[in-house]
Amino acid sequence: MEKNQQIQTLKLIEGTFSPKETQEILMSIFSSKLKFHQMKNFSSQEQFGINDKNAEERMKQLKKSFESILKISKTAEMNNKKINIQSDVILRFIEKEE
Repeated sequence: MEKNQQIQTLKLIEGTFSPKETQEILMSIFSSKLKFHQMKNFSSQEQFGINDKNAEERMKQLKKSFESILKISKTAEMNNKKINIQSDVILRFIEKEE
């Protein structure tokens, strides 16, 4: 990112995929995020003896997303459809919390 640029957009996924490919791609991404939050929660437990509430909430949301991914891919497969995915990652500078 250039020094004077405050927002950067990165293309993460762009394309049309079979239901199985869609499931593999999205499950891989969401699994990585779930593992990240599991490790964050584990670290909080080890360091402070308490769960990380933000990580716990995010893990619940991600598990719901897994269910949605499975439903969507199953519906597409049953209807002989492919799935188009467009996904960007937007990076934005924000002030550090003190």
